[in-house]
Amino acid sequence: MTKTPLQVKLVPYTINSIVENTNETPEGVRLIQAPMIWEKSSHGENIVIAVIDTGVDKNHPDLKDQIIGGRNFTTDHHSNPTIFKDNNGHGTHVTGTIAASLNNKGVVGVAPKAKILSLKVLTGEGSGDYEWIINAINYAVDWRGPQNQRVRVISMSLGGPHDVPELHKAIQNAVNHNISVVVAAGNEGDDREDTFEYSYPGSYNEVIQVGAVSNDLNLAPFTNTNAEVDLVAPGVEIVSTYLDNQYASLSGTSMATPHVAGALALLINLSEKEFGRPLIETEIYAQLVRRTLPLGNRKSSEGNGFLLLDLVDKVREIINVARINLIETKN
Repeated sequence: MTKTPLQVKLVPYTINSIVENTNETPEGVRLIQAPMIWEKSSHGENIVIAVIDTGVDKNHPDLKDQIIGGRNFTTDHHSNPTIFKDNNGHGTHVTGTIAASLNNKGVVGVAPKAKILSLKVLTGEGSGDYEWIINAINYAVDWRGPQNQRVRVISMSLGGPHDVPELHKAIQNAVNHNISVVVAAGNEGDDREDTFEYSYPGSYNEVIQVGAVSNDLNLAPFTNTNAEVDLVAPGVEIVSTYLDNQYASLSGTSMATPHVAGALALLINLSEKEFGRPLIETEIYAQLVRRTLPLGNRKSSEGNGFLLLDLVDKVREIINVARINLIETKN
């Protein structure tokens, strides 16, 4: 008897609506204060993010200049590895939140000058084999761009109930190569304080697991809770790019994850400029955690808190004002 391969699926999400009229800066991008550090972080320029998902609509006007490469690991498109076209919509939406162009129309992503390596591991139905994901992670680690660029961030809004050692090993290898791996927490959450919901690869300690909040910073009722949640980001009614040159509003931890992936592109540029040297993955993680604001929920729900990219500068501003006031008082 042939053993059926273990399956992984998209983290369940809700399509709220197709959006006819868009505000170029989506509410989620504004809430995490990404525009406040765009100039200092060069808009994420020269950072490559591997989006491991359903592929991408690379002809979308907000994405056509953002895709640096891609590969298909699924049986879709007659298993042709060079065709990574999105036939679901999820991957295109995630990609737009990360890096949609700042072009005075449509929407803009968190890191509008970052580049996307689109790795299709899920079929149009939203499911795939763990082997496909493992191969995609390893591909991202080994990939080099036309100017010898390498992947600095992996974004995965997918999960399954199985702890697969080969998947864990692939993620550990990526992190050891100084790639930040960002994963959705999952949408099986409930309001009970005595139960945890675990999904893999989100529950691996090495990944950055992202939960979701609404635009009024309330914890989304669907977001998973467990001991490995690192932080939360906007994940309710998120407007981003969609199939057929459209825009759509979607909800889920799938939508929170790309906010963090894009934020890492900004923080890598900003932090390495400040330190004057390349930073390793643990140092980048530390810079991310510094930019979180506790919301008062359980740590198993929100981890370190809500992603707020300009938080450090705001604290510095408050400290500087306090110092000036102290000096003036003494004088």
